[in-house]
Amino acid sequence: QVQLVESGGGLVQAGGSLRLSCVASGPTFSRYAMGWFRQAPGKEREFVAAVKGALNWSGGSTYYADSVKGRFFISRDNPKNTVYLQMDGLKPEDTAVYYCAADLTTGRVAVVSSSYDYWGQGTQVTVSS
Repeated sequence: QVQLVESGGGLVQAGGSLRLSCVASGPTFSRYAMGWFRQAPGKEREFVAAVKGALNWSGGSTYYADSVKGRFFISRDNPKNTVYLQMDGLKPEDTAVYYCAADLTTGRVAVVSSSYDYWGQGTQVTVSS
């Protein structure tokens, strides 16, 4: 069982920045691929960014949705069991609940939610215009 706890959400003006954190339980965090997804009211959950885990020796290390490419940056600190999402140049359309997710199986970056085994409870990000 893996528990994921997100933090760092809040209210920010357009053009501002936030950094989301997700702390994971478990001794083998470095092996997990980690992803960030978001869900806006009335919309389906969508992929934001992912970073591979040590289980995957080849393949790209990070991947981003086109809508956030160049503005959002995913990183991980394995000794702290934490994955981050740095969000710069925020837009009102970035408003959503943001979820982190862990893939314990493949370690590959994945854009589909079904590839992930565990999810956090979410943190609200609101961007005002």
